[in-house]
Amino acid sequence: MNKADKEEFAVIFTGGKQYKVSEGGLVSVEKIKGEYKKGDKLFFDKVLLVDDGKNTTIGTPYIKGAKVDAEIVEIGRARKILVIKYKQKSRYLRRAGHRQPFFKVKILSIA
Repeated sequence: MNKADKEEFAVIFTGGKQYKVSEGGLVSVEKIKGEYKKGDKLFFDKVLLVDDGKNTTIGTPYIKGAKVDAEIVEIGRARKILVIKYKQKSRYLRRAGHRQPFFKVKILSIA
């Protein structure tokens, strides 16, 4: 058993997606509603699972009273992806680009 197996982690739900987070880790999440800037503190209260290495707590659907504290490290936009619509033999081709906004957050504590 190595150190990574004993590490405490949690699974949080935000932006329609689930993220596995651990203390001190960096996670890139979808844009969060509200006005935030770099350095702001926030918390995630929709915690689905917490594992401290010995005990695992699973929510139904969320764990009551559990929260994950985080700090915004970076706000940006991901690399551009190309969206192409094409129909052969009909001279139909549409290209569009999209850059998804993201928040890079550092996990401070799991409670």
